[in-house]
Amino acid sequence: MEDCLFCKIINGEIPSTKLYEDDMVYVFEDIAPEAPVHFLIVPKKHIKDADELEVEDQELLGHIFLVAQKLCKEKNLKTGYRIVNNCKEDGGQTVDHLHFHVLGGRSLQWPPG
Repeated sequence: MEDCLFCKIINGEIPSTKLYEDDMVYVFEDIAPEAPVHFLIVPKKHIKDADELEVEDQELLGHIFLVAQKLCKEKNLKTGYRIVNNCKEDGGQTVDHLHFHVLGGRSLQWPPG
């Protein structure tokens, strides 16, 4: 999508602090962190939101969680972390490209909001 913020970040048109990249995902630091560790895992395939997922996206979703696990181990989040996906406006989604927030480095409260 030519006007998608995250597609532009993935393509290098908008700068980001990249943490990881492979053929399926791009991971970067959140520009307004809500925890000491806060990064986004974004699939390179443009999917608007969780409601747009297809059966063939199962491998991608599993990969996203394995990448989260790998990066959280690298960041020494031994006592835990949170993976969040917001879907649509009422769910708190502000960019129409599927993405997962990974937060850690402090005790996270529940309910989140």
